[in-house]
This record gives sequence, structure tokens and C-alpha cells, in this order.
Amino acid sequence: MDSTIMRYGEAISAYAKENFRTCFREPCGLLKHRFVVPGSCYANELWDWDSWLADLALHHIAGNESIADYEKGCILNFLDYLDEEGKMPVFIQPEATAFDVFGANINGHKPCLAQHALFVAEENREIEWLRESYPQMDRYLNWYEKYCHHESGLYVWLDDFAIGVDNDPCTFYRPHGSSAGIYLNCMMYRELLAMARLGEMLGESDLQKTYEARAKALYDAVQEHCWDDRDGFFYNVDVNLLPVDLSQRLHRGCPRHWTTLIQRIEVWSGFMAMWAGIATEEQARRMVEEHYRNEKTFHAPYGVRTLSKMEKMYAIIKSGNPSCWLGPIWGISNYMVFDGLCRYGYVEEAKELAEKTLTLFGRDIEACGQMHEYYHPETGEGVNNPGFQNWNLLSLNMYQWLKTL
Repeated sequence: MDSTIMRYGEAISAYAKENFRTCFREPCGLLKHRFVVPGSCYANELWDWDSWLADLALHHIAGNESIADYEKGCILNFLDYLDEEGKMPVFIQPEATAFDVFGANINGHKPCLAQHALFVAEENREIEWLRESYPQMDRYLNWYEKYCHHESGLYVWLDDFAIGVDNDPCTFYRPHGSSAGIYLNCMMYRELLAMARLGEMLGESDLQKTYEARAKALYDAVQEHCWDDRDGFFYNVDVNLLPVDLSQRLHRGCPRHWTTLIQRIEVWSGFMAMWAGIATEEQARRMVEEHYRNEKTFHAPYGVRTLSKMEKMYAIIKSGNPSCWLGPIWGISNYMVFDGLCRYGYVEEAKELAEKTLTLFGRDIEACGQMHEYYHPETGEGVNNPGFQNWNLLSLNMYQWLKTL
């Protein structure tokens, strides 16, 4: 390993060991269990995918120090606020949930709760704590099935609230219920597989088979509707189509036979089909050769642009609520693309991306003593939210992987 990369890796390791405890919080207000926040710059706020992804890093950084109560608490706190139909809030504060602040007609908890629960169960080699919660998790995913499952077989966002990739132009400012995001569907595919695995571990064979079947159906739907063979990329799709009405004279002669319209806007989350294991080997090859390596679109000096540089919406700006995903480098997008490259055997590309990510965070720590939430893709300069830790700490997983080469 290059000595400079090793220096950056060690700098991040030292920073993480000194600061990781600032992500832990004790019970307070509505939050009855210990939990994890995205970093020292955050108050007592529990967020859905943030807590899961932060835990993927924190669990290993903690080493022999047990953090199981904080890991389990993230899941149990959310389950405390599962409503009768199975909808769960995106965030919980000591005084209010997302539904208290914004009303009930918004997106629910993103599909990552079962993945988080499975990680905690496997890493701690303990499953019984989930036995009573498994039916609740089933109810939470059945809410998605009832309210977000489209006739195409894909899942749709209810609106553009807290979708994770905040201002993804395929969903942001678009009609409610119109976007079947590739990010959402890749997350859901892995979530359904996680529920199947938990069912197997708990001896719930019927539910295991149900979730395996649902995962297979979603895999087929993503392949059918989101893969674009012309461009060699996975895209978001639009489901905002008028219903087929054979009584209309202008339509009845040749009504539409399609249920979605592909949105050819290059968003980094198209690579999540590799992270999820949905892409075929040939699809992965085309995505890497035609998109990942293209400096005019995604390939930047410090990682993967979150929006192609060729899109008209491309912008590197400082913002929060929503945070800017219109091109800046984010630690989590770098990590998920890296994970997908590893899955499909693109070792050289994964190595390059890991080194870029370590350089990005290592330089920031050396210059500023901390990390930022997102960065300029050309200069590596932190754009917003100094003190952010969260999924940036997953760069240490990259560092450990590099050590094995």
C-alpha cells in the first residue's frame, strides 16, 4: 500500500477511535432506548438509514467494547413508534417524531430496518432479542406492500420527504407517488432478503419463503423496468401515467401497454444495482466501462459524483434540508459503489475508489481536525456540516480491505 494512503488510513483510524463515542446517546424523551446519532454535530436525533450505516462502521471501530445496547436500541426505538398499519417515522427526536413535525402523509422509515437488525444479530451472535419484534417488522414491510407497491412490481416514494438522496431530481419536486426510485428498490430488495434470513434464523419458515418470493419478484421488476439496454445503466422510472380508459376516443385505438417510463437522468444510485446484487455480470461490465470510468459523468478526482456532471441540474452548493446530492462527493455513495465493485470483482476500480476516499477524509482530518458531510468532487474541499462522522467512518472498512491486497 502506498505510504501516503497508509498515513491517511491511520489518521482516520486515530480520529475514529478518539471520537466514535460522541455518536452514542442515552435514553431521552420519546427515545426509551440507547441509540446512535450521525456525529458529534448532531443533537439527540435518531435517523433511519443513518443509524444503520453508522453502526456498520462503529461496531468494528469499537472493537472489544460492547455497543450492543446502542445498536439494538436504534431498532427498538423505531419499533416503539410503529402505527397500527405498520408505518414508522424516518426520525425520532426527544420531543417529536417526523409525523408529529410534518404530518402523517409523508414517507416512512426507509427499507433498512431488517438489514440493520440482521447485522446486529449476526455480529453479536444473538437472535432471541428479535423474536418478539419480528412480527412488527413484518407489519412494517406490509405497509410498504400496501401503500408503496406499484402495479409494475416496483416500489414508489409517497413524496420527496427524507428520501436519503435528498434532492435527487428524479423525485425532488415531482408529483407525489410518481417516482419508483432505483435507490428505493435496491434498498428494498436487500431488505426483503434480510427479512427472509431473519425468518430462517428465527425458525419462521413460512415468512422466510414469503420474503424470498417477494425479493425474487422485485428483482424481476427492477430488471424489466429500470435497466436501460440502450445506455447500459439502471435508472429511476416514472409511474405518473393516466389510467387506461378504453372509453376515450383518442386512446382506445391503441392504449398504452407500458406501466412505467424510464427517467434517463444519471444519478449515482444506478450503481446500487451492483451493491444490491441485482445487476448481471454483463450489466455490471457496461456500467463500469461506460459510466463509472467516464470522467465526463461520474468519475471524479475524489470519488463518484452523486449526479453526472453532464446533467443540467448538476451543482456543487452548500445546503441542508435538503442536503445537496446534485454532484458533491458523499462518503456513503463512494462506499456503496466501492462495495458493488468488490462484489463483481472489479478490484482495480475498487482499489482506486478506496484510495480516493481515504485521501479525501485523511486530508480533511489533517487540515481541519474533522470530516465534513459532503465534498467538492474536483478539489476535495469540505462543502458542508463539519464534524459529521456517520457513514464516513465506513472508509475504515475500505482501509482494512486495502490491507488484504
